[in-house]
Amino acid sequence: MTTSQGRDAARSASGTQGAAPGDPHTKPETPTETTTPGGTPPGKRRLVGIDAARGLALIGMISIHILPSWDPETFEPTAQWTVFAGRSVALFALLAGVGLAFSTGGRTPHTGRVLTADRAGVVVRALLIATLGLAINQVIPGNTIAEVPAVNILVYYGAFFVLTIPFLGISAPALFAWAGFFAVAGPVLVHVVRDVLPAAAGSNPGLTDLVTDPGTTSAQLLLTGTYPALPYLAYLLAGMGIGRLNLAGVQTQVCLLVFGIGLAVAAWCAYWVLILQTGGYDQLLTHTPALGEDGIDEIIVWGPDPVLPTSTWWWLAIAGPYTNTPLALATGAGSGAAALGGCLLLARRFGTWLLPLSAMGAMTLSLYSAHLLALSTEVHYDQPVWFLVHVGAALVFALCWRRAMGQGPLERLVAAAVGATRRAVLPRTRTT
Repeated sequence: MTTSQGRDAARSASGTQGAAPGDPHTKPETPTETTTPGGTPPGKRRLVGIDAARGLALIGMISIHILPSWDPETFEPTAQWTVFAGRSVALFALLAGVGLAFSTGGRTPHTGRVLTADRAGVVVRALLIATLGLAINQVIPGNTIAEVPAVNILVYYGAFFVLTIPFLGISAPALFAWAGFFAVAGPVLVHVVRDVLPAAAGSNPGLTDLVTDPGTTSAQLLLTGTYPALPYLAYLLAGMGIGRLNLAGVQTQVCLLVFGIGLAVAAWCAYWVLILQTGGYDQLLTHTPALGEDGIDEIIVWGPDPVLPTSTWWWLAIAGPYTNTPLALATGAGSGAAALGGCLLLARRFGTWLLPLSAMGAMTLSLYSAHLLALSTEVHYDQPVWFLVHVGAALVFALCWRRAMGQGPLERLVAAAVGATRRAVLPRTRTT
């Protein structure tokens, strides 16, 4: 006879944990329940819409890395920059949280020894992904944001996952509450302590940086970097909360779409009122005179280079990409939830048509890593055609590998290590 804990362990081990992404993003490998039109559960299978959303985020990241951000004739931001800047990485992080929720019990969070095994698995996943990111950073050229072909999020992902460990066993309402807390507290903490923390030498910390200057590297990953883990924890926790919902239900999918759009619009309206209507812009000029209007506008449209000024608290009221302010985080979370809800709804009727996106989304860790290594050759500059090359190669590889091998190559290695760790923690189940 199997004990209750043994049954929980068996159910947990029956689904593999997914890969983190490249921008990374942990993809949910744990099967999820879907229903037929008549409402009868046909079994357990992946929600195609989640993989499709992850594939969309990957394409968005590739476009930001390769395509121009502004029109040389009008000097206005390009359409792809307006759509994907900051939002694709937010969607990746949100989906990483969804994947963590799936792998830790879904709608019913794991408890006891099973939860301990989950936490051990997350630690191993974090270490593997961060190590991969550090190794890739050793070959990416340049130091500053203006010089590097891309800011690698994989190392930050390792920090993301470690910070989620205390929250793996809590419910959806609590996760959403904590997400709101970190969306405000994270940016405030960055604003307060940034000037007293050591500045990193480059945008992409490598193995050498971690060994020779661990303090600066840790500060970069948690607070001062492009994707600081403490503010970005808001995305992970919000995604975990979403993953605890019934994502196979059409009502949940519609709510994600509607609420996500509402949150993103509300955040933009708050920025519009605070900065453009009630004197916030003048305060930015007064307290940061060296930037002038052009410098402030550049930060609002294209993000800080390299960091957001801390001369006045009014900087936390802007919502530009990569500014990591409360309103920017709310915009990213809202657009990410809307994208996920939209993809889930589309997959209900057009799942087959989403195969190109879902195939790429199922192995984002492998594809994102390959994309970064390809960028390190620096052959993409001023050649937008390379965007099609990167996306086309990713699509062909994903479709062929999926048909022949199933799980992506790096995803398979990470899942094996995580699975071995969980089995080492869980007690053997005995049946009579």
